[in-house]
Amino acid sequence: MEAFSVFLVDDHKLFREGMSLLLGNLPHISRVYEAAGGNEFLAQLDELKPGLVFMDISMPGIDGIQTTSRALAIYPDLKIIALSMYADEDYYTRMINAGARGFILKNSGMNDVEECIRNVISGHNYFSPEILDGILRNISRKAKPSKPGELSEREIEVLYRICQGMSNQEIADLLRISKRTVDKHRENLLLKTDSKNTAGLVMFAIRNGIVEV
Repeated sequence: MEAFSVFLVDDHKLFREGMSLLLGNLPHISRVYEAAGGNEFLAQLDELKPGLVFMDISMPGIDGIQTTSRALAIYPDLKIIALSMYADEDYYTRMINAGARGFILKNSGMNDVEECIRNVISGHNYFSPEILDGILRNISRKAKPSKPGELSEREIEVLYRICQGMSNQEIADLLRISKRTVDKHRENLLLKTDSKNTAGLVMFAIRNGIVEV
């Protein structure tokens, strides 16, 4: 992994300085920049062009959702990881729609933080286990999903069941098809949605109105 800079945007100075110190000790991170709010971050974005951004969701003034939208309007390929104290599904739905790639709780351990960084830098998506579990427990099917044209009805059905946290065998049993068929549907879904993991499929389903939280 090539070295890259990180921008940490959070209005709590003590948390920001502590996390900055921890991130700075990771071998692949070349430098850590800090901002206490969205406007301060956006004002420096053109000059610093970070490889990765940790974005607090709840901040005074411009919150993390608005800041993420504005930053990605300027740099669509910017990789942003949402930070929050709480696994509030509404926050994450809005951050998914804003374009965030990862989601992590502030009380996560450094192993989770490093895994999140690896996934997002590699082009994957990531949820903290607690966040993903909460989303899967509360997910429901929309009455009238805005079906993406490339997905078949069966693929949408399989995607919905994946978003419910069901295994391929459980989906096969429910739909009365073979596990091999479900395996193939999942493979096609990953390819068609440009996802690398379950987190990516969940984010695609939320963004395209197939499920809601």
